[in-house]
Amino acid sequence: MATWFSRRILKDVLLKRISSRPLQGSRCYSSVAENVSKITHPSKKGRLLTGVTLGLVIASGAYVSTVDEATFCGWLFSATKLVNPFFALLDPEFAHWLAVSAAARGWVPREKRPDPSILGLEVWGRKFSNPVGLAAGFDKNAEAVEGLLGMGFGSVEVGSVTPIPQDGNPKPRIFRLRSEGAIINRCGFNSEGIVAVAKRLGAQHGKRKLDETSSASNSTSDEVKHGGKAGPGILGVNLGKNKTSEDAAADYVQGVHTLSQYADYLVINVSSPNTPGLRTLQGRKQLKDLVKKVQAARDEMQWGEEGPPPLLVKIAPDLSRTDLEDIAAVALALRLDGLIITNTTISRPEAVSRNPVAAETGGLSGKPLFDLSTNILKEMYVLTRGKIPLIGCGGISGGEDAYKKIRAGATLVQLYTAFAYGGPALIPQIKAELAECLERDGFKSVVDAVGADCGRL
Repeated sequence: MATWFSRRILKDVLLKRISSRPLQGSRCYSSVAENVSKITHPSKKGRLLTGVTLGLVIASGAYVSTVDEATFCGWLFSATKLVNPFFALLDPEFAHWLAVSAAARGWVPREKRPDPSILGLEVWGRKFSNPVGLAAGFDKNAEAVEGLLGMGFGSVEVGSVTPIPQDGNPKPRIFRLRSEGAIINRCGFNSEGIVAVAKRLGAQHGKRKLDETSSASNSTSDEVKHGGKAGPGILGVNLGKNKTSEDAAADYVQGVHTLSQYADYLVINVSSPNTPGLRTLQGRKQLKDLVKKVQAARDEMQWGEEGPPPLLVKIAPDLSRTDLEDIAAVALALRLDGLIITNTTISRPEAVSRNPVAAETGGLSGKPLFDLSTNILKEMYVLTRGKIPLIGCGGISGGEDAYKKIRAGATLVQLYTAFAYGGPALIPQIKAELAECLERDGFKSVVDAVGADCGRL
């Protein structure tokens, strides 16, 4: 608007300049001399003043237009709060489908404002503009990666993706505990399969490469570029196994062979409570054998300068101290690239025990999971001696929660349930609050705060 206004002023000034010169020769040639004598020629000072005025108008117009864009962007995110009550009236799974569809079609706000510099960090050689990511389970089939990254997440994890398409468990399978800020789900890896997901990710990867090529001439050599293979943020691919599969390792290997070329990092999900027998893969011997096979499958592929995508394992919160020690030992021995801590819980903390919905079978996520998952995170950070990047997931609903996860040992954080309730407006809010927490306590970066509550290792 301001840019248009500046152009309009310039146009008006030029028109006035032209109109100040009488063009009456068309009326009668006898009056030409008289008219010419009346033409006033602007002085050098006048021309200089006009030029300076136009320059200031154009410059101020460009400045105001930039401010307006940021302000308008903030307004769009805030406006999405008006839609939340409507989603609350819908069936949970239909509301989820509607949200994914909106993001896939670009009917969501796009973040135009840069993230606070204090939030930027590098992990696995990938540059994250901020540590706040979207956990797996929201965009199961990679339908809305571009829209979700465009909202300002530092990373988006799609999946879990199974080799063969499967419907998952019978509906209803998602239940809200709104007053507790929680959700129970027993979806059971409903997935369109790796072929469908590979097609979508392949198209997005090609578009990203095309955009990079077209913008290469406009970028400087020392410019810091955030993002990965699918857009402005980092893309993770969460791999699962089919319910009826008798060879779990073969399922994960198939996922690696098909999808790893499109991923900035890969996740072996062995912690969903909704697939029978899956959590037994967290045992020391089972996990070691599985990780070895998946690592071998990844490493036998041809990779460019960036190398293969990092491999992470997502674990459950319902583990004993011995279980955690076993997982830490495997992670260190096999040089696992990271752990996601944690998945949903089959326990029912006291905060939800009185809610009748808590009796539903499935994994609990949201606020009641925060303390349990954060304690597991802190234990695992100590057990791995801070040598393995950890992603803190479970119960984050604000910037202070994200900060507590980081102080407990998380390098990156993920959310899902709070996003389902709060919508897009939650993303800039969490980032702003997290930046304030870091600055308040004197940290200069996210990395400086990692494990601050764990003491010396």
